Amino acid sequence: MQHQKLKLAAGLQRQISEVEEQQVTPVAPDPRILRRTRSLNAPSPFQQFGPCGRIMKNSAMVMQIQDPASQRLTWYKPPLTVLVIKKKDSQVLLPFVQLVEWLVNEKCMVVWVESAVLEDKLLRDDVKLEQESSKFRQVHEDYAGVRARFLALRKNLVTFRDGRDDLTDRIDFIVCLGGDGTLLYASQLFQQSVPPVMAFYLGSLGFLTPFQCDNFQEQVTSVLEGHAALTLRSRLRCSIHRKGERRKESLLPPVGANLLKPSLHRQLNYVEFNNGKTGSVGCNNNNCPNNSILVLNEVVINRGPSPYLSNIDIFLDGKYITSVQGDGLIVSTPTGSTAYAAAAGASMIHPSVPAILVTPICPHSLSFRPIVVPAGVELKISISPDSRNTSRVSFDGRNDQELNHGDSLRVTTSIYPVPSICSQDQISDWFDSLAEGLHWNVRKRQKCLDELSDLTTSSSEDTLDEFDNLKIYDA
Repeated sequence: MQHQKLKLAAGLQRQISEVEEQQVTPVAPDPRILRRTRSLNAPSPFQQFGPCGRIMKNSAMVMQIQDPASQRLTWYKPPLTVLVIKKKDSQVLLPFVQLVEWLVNEKCMVVWVESAVLEDKLLRDDVKLEQESSKFRQVHEDYAGVRARFLALRKNLVTFRDGRDDLTDRIDFIVCLGGDGTLLYASQLFQQSVPPVMAFYLGSLGFLTPFQCDNFQEQVTSVLEGHAALTLRSRLRCSIHRKGERRKESLLPPVGANLLKPSLHRQLNYVEFNNGKTGSVGCNNNNCPNNSILVLNEVVINRGPSPYLSNIDIFLDGKYITSVQGDGLIVSTPTGSTAYAAAAGASMIHPSVPAILVTPICPHSLSFRPIVVPAGVELKISISPDSRNTSRVSFDGRNDQELNHGDSLRVTTSIYPVPSICSQDQISDWFDSLAEGLHWNVRKRQKCLDELSDLTTSSSEDTLDEFDNLKIYDA
């Protein structure tokens, strides 16, 4: 009897708690937000399983999965500062000058450019032409009108130097003119939060550059008014942990080699050299800009010039997974799945999918297939103790460094994605890039089956008249 009373009281208490949870003030739906006609089948960070089961709450949440259709750009105040990045190509000069001229004169925006742009010989009128080739003199003369327009705007531009000036919290909006490498360069400039990026296609492939320069005025105006969809392209946070007390100077080349570019000097400041110890107390590794490098495409570990196979150990959240015996390993984001990883045989993954791709490079094994792991895990990659040689590591194709025995590379998903502005929407932009860039699933279509033509090409000697007679008899 006492057991039944306790059971009844527990059931009553559960009903009361369920009623209290249901008595929540309903929030009126916002008609401006895109609503789906179907539910999203995706894991939620806040979940209850049945009447009693709940997922354990963890304050150290890596990321929160959001409905991709709701990722739209909004400005809580009008953007005033724009960073314009162009690739080093003479064919980009005219669109670059037209865009900057329009942003300064029509939109009254503060335009930032790289200081190397002001040093471009085609945009300067103090170049000693007698010391240049005849071909350059002809090109310099052809761009006389573009140069005059740029010199009239030069005093209104704000410049920065890569590796010296910090752009954090100074830029509201980024415009890239070039190919995919231009967007990768813009990503490397911001090792924390990245402003929205609008990339125009002036390169060769154009996976990450969905906009065309034909009507840039309408497109930029639409973005500045907040009418644009976003693709949050996740980045990888990579940190190098050196064995012992090896310092940063061990990575510098010999005196006189002059191999370091400004971007490498800047990136070296973000690499962790002192065996994983940060300089500040109580600093979260994912928030500290001084102990990691953020990459948009991939981090590659390879055997370099050595004739021996790479022997690399892979750990997932501290647990040993496997070893790679081959030419190396690619750890990439979904954005990088269509780059080096695709060439190595990996699957192509939409950039909105939270994941990390692990792809071996020419593995000496027939069963080593590329794998996809959750975005929140941490990968530890180290040189096997019995490896015959060291390995090289590069970040988005730059800053090649050596990994020695005992060193390790740790990779996880960063909390700072690259908000890439869509020309149409997330789905259309990505599949258009697959079709135009890789000719994905392009083949001659199979002809439809025509019953009459199929019968006429059969081995039978029947004529068309006999087939007509058969139809009459059937009727």
